[in-house]
Amino acid sequence: MIETQYFAHPTSVIDEKCSIGTGTRIWHFSHIMSGCIIGEGCNIGQNVVVSSDVILGKNVKIQNNVSIYTGVVCEDDVFLGPSMVFTNIVNPRSAINRKNEYMSTFVRKGATIGANATVLCGIEIGEFAFIGAGAVVTKSVPAYALVVGNPARQAGWMSEFGHKLNFDKDGKATCPESKATYELINGRVRIA
Repeated sequence: MIETQYFAHPTSVIDEKCSIGTGTRIWHFSHIMSGCIIGEGCNIGQNVVVSSDVILGKNVKIQNNVSIYTGVVCEDDVFLGPSMVFTNIVNPRSAINRKNEYMSTFVRKGATIGANATVLCGIEIGEFAFIGAGAVVTKSVPAYALVVGNPARQAGWMSEFGHKLNFDKDGKATCPESKATYELINGRVRIA
């Protein structure tokens, strides 16, 4: 008998041919579909669907009632808030099978997607970007950007610790928690 290195609540459903990393926890009524890859140390909340061929990096935190559909890739340290959802077809119709038209969506390292947000397919969420609760993301989001609303619009920049950055006239800002300095150059943010 092969011993698993992850925890799965007895009510969760885990299909065959999944790769699940050491230390991952899968909670009540979640469904992990065949062919997905889940990294080490992830936490998958209650009533989550991880569809076939989804890739989740290490330390991905998924809150309750999240749907992650085929085509989604989340890098390490991504946070998916309660009841957020991804799409994978631009123009779905019940009577038309478009499984060969799934589009990829990439969520880069350290990004946060807030509660009840919707992320349309075929876009990229940049590293450490912060998607506000209820936002409807219809286009790619740059690294460190804060976006809110429907449709989502940029409302500022965020630090890696999740604090809004206030840039001075020289394009410099300091995270109040980490004390790291950030630079805003030509519409892009980076750690100085």
